[in-house]
Amino acid sequence: MRRIDGAPLDTAAHHGVLDLLTGLTPVVQALPPEGALADVRGALRYFDCDPVRLAALLRVRALARYGVECAVGAAPNPLLARLAARGAEPGRTLLVPGHPAAVREFLAGKPAAALDGVGPRTARTLAGYGLDTVDRIAAAPLPVLQRILGARAGRELHERAHGIDRTPVLPGAPDRSLAAERPFGHDETDPDRHRRALLSLTEELGARLRSREQVCRSLTLTVRCADRTTVTRTRTLAEPTAHSVALTATARTVYESLGLQRARVRVLGLRAEGIGPAARAARQLSLDPEDDRARRIEAVTDLVRAKFGPGAVLRGTLAA
Repeated sequence: MRRIDGAPLDTAAHHGVLDLLTGLTPVVQALPPEGALADVRGALRYFDCDPVRLAALLRVRALARYGVECAVGAAPNPLLARLAARGAEPGRTLLVPGHPAAVREFLAGKPAAALDGVGPRTARTLAGYGLDTVDRIAAAPLPVLQRILGARAGRELHERAHGIDRTPVLPGAPDRSLAAERPFGHDETDPDRHRRALLSLTEELGARLRSREQVCRSLTLTVRCADRTTVTRTRTLAEPTAHSVALTATARTVYESLGLQRARVRVLGLRAEGIGPAARAARQLSLDPEDDRARRIEAVTDLVRAKFGPGAVLRGTLAA
């Protein structure tokens, strides 16, 4: 989803589109900050139409009521629907038929990292065996994938490479991610301002995670440029954490890897994914006294902000 005026999609608009979806089918799962999954099998029978016509109805309503253009992916399961939505242009619907031949054609040539569960490290491991595209992974025997990744991970990857996804759409499922954005007042080309925005984002997400006693496993950075192009990169953290210092280091690594140089950036967005309870997360013990000191300061800062508001304590680089 995106606003036709180029402004970032706000929470109200996203919730509005979710309400439109719920009016078509009760089986809707929100995917913050800009997506959603919907099981429309019952809606197709109720409205007596095909997926493309139903998607067109949703797009027209979203555009008329909220000024939002929706890129819709229609497919037999959530995995294929997400891939189709990523490949669809705003205001268009990309349909993936359920025939095995059509699924193979749709997946052919896509990078391994396009599949759910394949992060940068797994993609590099697979590429070392010549399995850098989905069709090559699909052609590999199951025992080979299991030797490379392990029994369970190999089996799951084998199914996904064949377009099989047994994951149900879970209406009302708890958020597995937290997101925040920093729009710029003009097309920003200064890397120092980009880095300050990133620091502000990691500080916000870290504080929100800690207030919920949660940690995240990965960060996704989204950069929207003046020409409306969007670049998205995901990086898995060394360990699940809500520590702002660790989040900032990872976010900056992802940013530097993009090589934006003098890109005209309008919006920077950061999403913490793979959220889970902090009590269940393992933490590597650190012998660095500075890290322990930073965590103690962080805990005190959280208490002050909880009492006096989020602006009560700011890092020096953000207060300048």
